[in-house]
Amino acid sequence: MTPTLSECAGEEFQPAAEKNLFGKYELGKLLGYGAFAKVYYGWDIESKQSFAIKAINKQRIMKNGLTVNVKREISAMRRLNHPNIVRLQEVLASQKKIYFVLEFAKGGELFSKVSRSRFSEDLSRRYFQQLISAIGYCHSRGVYHRDLKPENLLLDENWNLKVTDFGLSAVTHYDQADSAESTQSADGLLHTMCGTPAYVAPEILAKNGYDGAKVDIWSCGIILYVLNAGFLPFNDPNLMVMYRKIFKGEFRVPRWTSPELKRLLSRLLDTNPETRITVDEIVTDPWFRIGYNDGGFSSDHFEMKDGDDGGRNGGNLKSLNAFDIISFSSGYDLSGLFGDQDAGEMFLSTAAPEEVIERVAEAAEEERLTVVRRKKWCVKVDGGQYRKFTLLVEVKGLTEDIVVVEVRWRECESEPGPEMWNDRLRPRLSSLIYQPDGPVTGN
Repeated sequence: MTPTLSECAGEEFQPAAEKNLFGKYELGKLLGYGAFAKVYYGWDIESKQSFAIKAINKQRIMKNGLTVNVKREISAMRRLNHPNIVRLQEVLASQKKIYFVLEFAKGGELFSKVSRSRFSEDLSRRYFQQLISAIGYCHSRGVYHRDLKPENLLLDENWNLKVTDFGLSAVTHYDQADSAESTQSADGLLHTMCGTPAYVAPEILAKNGYDGAKVDIWSCGIILYVLNAGFLPFNDPNLMVMYRKIFKGEFRVPRWTSPELKRLLSRLLDTNPETRITVDEIVTDPWFRIGYNDGGFSSDHFEMKDGDDGGRNGGNLKSLNAFDIISFSSGYDLSGLFGDQDAGEMFLSTAAPEEVIERVAEAAEEERLTVVRRKKWCVKVDGGQYRKFTLLVEVKGLTEDIVVVEVRWRECESEPGPEMWNDRLRPRLSSLIYQPDGPVTGN
């Protein structure tokens, strides 16, 4: 039965005007809150499907310089489509708030379960397998969580694990064609100090730069230890003392820990990131493989990775996941969320990706713009010394016969992006645009 606000005694209520979101979702009781956001139970008014709806205060995040964190969280989650990762259904915005409509994990936090009693080794292994499946997938998509802990692991109605809260994640691009969302520095390492003290890797504390994949593996090791032991491997009321323990990497396992698990923990909690175990090595570990289904890591329900399809969507053409498709609605418009100067549009085409990119490059050159970077499925154009204008066009696979062309530009006063795109470049590409009433062939 769908709960009502009157049933949520003691919880914070939403004002009547905000209880109904855009005529699409209804907000119920408060599930949790932080300094800048609150999470409510909600449901789709038409389908009655349950969701967790995260409401972020625009003014607070802009005042505290956290706009980039929200953008990065959206950028990270829109790449991910995995059964052990909380799904981002939609992003909406009002004048004062940004709303993340998220998959609702009915079972609550894993932390609440393990805080009451440690898990058996078999149960610990099951959740660790699901965690590594999710994190390995994240890394394959250029996303590094950086704040893994039991509080950020939820359980669904079938008690399967769901990774959530990508607010501190790092996002990198496959091709670096547009580094606006990238969090890597020139040395290829991450440098932001972040994470929860008891779960943070020693190389983060060293402040010399770190590999996002390696620090996630360390945190996974801490989580596995906690699931099996019921307490932390490195802990002390004095934070500096705890950090010294982390640096040393000396810990004791409980007497009930099997030799095989003890050996795996020693490799997960290796203070040297160069010799620390990798995801690929974890999935071949004998202890890990007990009852493990390889299909959970690379099955067909994952979105297509670059180059997986040898047909029309082959090469480096990216495939859209469910959130990308949802993004065609006005709800996903980041420039509208924050008032940024980046703008753009999307359209469908039945033309081959190579033809789309070729036509964009030709049109740009005819307008005396400069093609600064070009690949099979993307092209970046600059206005050079004559115009302060930058355009990025990226082609993504939607179906076997249709692609999505995403166009983004940077506006400026001297040569507005909309004028350059709408009046000069777009008309040259009109024959590429798919019209449902009369699809074109791209000729």
